[in-house]
This record gives sequence, structure tokens and C-alpha cells, in this order.
Amino acid sequence: MKKLLIVYHSQSGSTERLARSAAAGAREEEEGVELRLLRAAEAGAADLAWCDALLLATPENFGYAAGALKEFLDRTFYTASAHELNRAYALIISAGNDGSGAVRQLTRIVRGYPLREVAEPLIVRGEPSAADLERARETGHALAAGLQLGIF
Repeated sequence: MKKLLIVYHSQSGSTERLARSAAAGAREEEEGVELRLLRAAEAGAADLAWCDALLLATPENFGYAAGALKEFLDRTFYTASAHELNRAYALIISAGNDGSGAVRQLTRIVRGYPLREVAEPLIVRGEPSAADLERARETGHALAAGLQLGIF
């Protein structure tokens, strides 16, 4: 069975709603994909070793990814790099600005794991609308479907 890990940080609740929508979309793939939805503070290197694909969801703080998500990546890097992960990944950014700084920062960080991008980053500006939550659901569903079909 393929495994999808969703790691998120949220203070206002916006990013959590997007992550939960992505998880709901992933659960639509009823067979073949196991899911873990974890806050960044709860996730660790064992979770990264467990998964086949990773979805990172973070607010944009001062033009960068939230410190808690970066701390998760900092905390897991050396342990995870020993596993030569090469996992598929996607990003969801809840932005007050344009989100590009957070995307640039995370893309640079995950290249070192290495992780491979399999979807365009979803950047949501401001409070997530119903359409934004639907796009997050579609992102989760696409990751799970890709895993189930063996695309990544």
C-alpha cells in the first residue's frame, strides 16, 4: 500500500483548513493509499521514511515558510538524508503576500533531501474560499491517485 504524508503548520486555521481539504481529497482514493495528516511539530524523520509522497502546507510568514515547518525540515534532514528518500512532493502555501518567497525557500530546502516536485505549488492568497479549498482537495486527490497508479 502506498503512503501519503501531509505535514502542515497553522496558527490562524487557514492552512489547517487547506491541509484538511487535501487530506479529504486523498481519502477519496479508497484503496491503495494510507494517509497521515500531522502538524509539523508532531511529524518526524520516521514519518518521512514511512511515506511515498509528501504534501507540505504552510502559511507564508514575512515572505517565507513558517518557522515551524522549516524546523520540521531542519530537524529531519540528517536522519532522512541517510534514507536517500527521493519522494514525490507538493506544496500548499497560505499567503498574505504573493507566496513566491515561501515556494522558493521550500523548493531550495527539499532539493537537498532529495524530494521531487510532482505538482505546481498551490498558493492561496488571503482567507481560503470554497474554490481554494476545492483546489486543495484536488491536490490531495491527485497525489493519492498518482501514488495508487504508480505514477510516483
